[in-house]
Amino acid sequence: MKTHWIAGLLLAASPAAAQTPGLESIPDRVNVQADSARMEQVIDGQWVAVGIRKEGTLCRDFTRPYAGKPSFRFTLGVEDNTLKGYAPGETKGRSELSYCYATAADFAALPPEEYVDAQKMKTVYHHGKGICPQGSSWRYTFAVYIPSELDSQVSTIFAQWHGMPDRTLVTAPDGRVMKLPVREFIAMSDTTVIRKEKVYRAVASTDRRGRPVMRAGEPTGWKVEQGGYPPLAFGFSGGWFYVKANSDRRWFSDKDDRCNADPAKAEVMQPVCSEYKCSTIACKMPFAEFPKDCWVEFTVEIDWTRYGGEAETIVSPGRLDIEMRCDGRTRKLVDNREILIGRNDEAGYYFKYGIYRVAGSTVPVSYNLAGFTQQPLD
Repeated sequence: MKTHWIAGLLLAASPAAAQTPGLESIPDRVNVQADSARMEQVIDGQWVAVGIRKEGTLCRDFTRPYAGKPSFRFTLGVEDNTLKGYAPGETKGRSELSYCYATAADFAALPPEEYVDAQKMKTVYHHGKGICPQGSSWRYTFAVYIPSELDSQVSTIFAQWHGMPDRTLVTAPDGRVMKLPVREFIAMSDTTVIRKEKVYRAVASTDRRGRPVMRAGEPTGWKVEQGGYPPLAFGFSGGWFYVKANSDRRWFSDKDDRCNADPAKAEVMQPVCSEYKCSTIACKMPFAEFPKDCWVEFTVEIDWTRYGGEAETIVSPGRLDIEMRCDGRTRKLVDNREILIGRNDEAGYYFKYGIYRVAGSTVPVSYNLAGFTQQPLD
């Protein structure tokens, strides 16, 4: 049975998926950090698609509706990891919908250079919708449908709240952390090559077609803020369903600090901490006990932790409450617990759901999501 299902997964991630009855492939993708979304790229008036562009990796699913509307089916096959992982040699795969994005209308009243600058700073989405500010309180809902054929050894995040780093926050070669004025950051980006958090000297070169390009030379010693682990994630790993809350009070994130609780090893609500970070498994259950072949609905209430910016302090802790419903039964997963949850980013957080396959896993994944809402509790 599983062999046939895996073969079906790989077929679903191929161009033939576009012809599968009841599935409508969604082809467009948006780089929300560096580009605004065209109106035809906005899905159901509230989403844009991010990640791999392969046909069939994201579809409207009319065969598995939720609340009378088609749901979204996300699928990744064995060959669909296109991103470098956290550790050397690891890979990641992504097919997601982002609730946060900007459109041309968000820049209409601003000087033209504002959009060009935001592209270079990768902060285009900071001007858009869906942002939940640091220290605020929100209620979120969404639903997931996990088929019984899904392999218990998948390593995937199906819902996550992501930070919004400010790349004008930099570390100088002498270790000083500072926030550059916009024009200074733009001048640096125009004369260097920035790859993730590292800044390199720009070396003039040509590509395979003989066109002029700038390649990365020697490191300059400068670093730009890149962000880190998601402040909250729902996923499966090592035979477990888990919800993980992460906190980072450092102003400039330390990418070498891999403080990250393992769902298979960490005890529930027992934080794993380094000097600046804490990672907490808020709840977990064996994969075998997670409901399959039905819609599982979550209601999540969060008071996001408030941080002290440059002071790198915790001004006020956060709070987390999670309910899970399936087949008319409600289960409290986290009961209004105090927790450290968030990042020391000024802008705040935004929601994504889909497949974010991690830890080098290539186990085929396919499931459905639907029913997202968010509303402030303040």
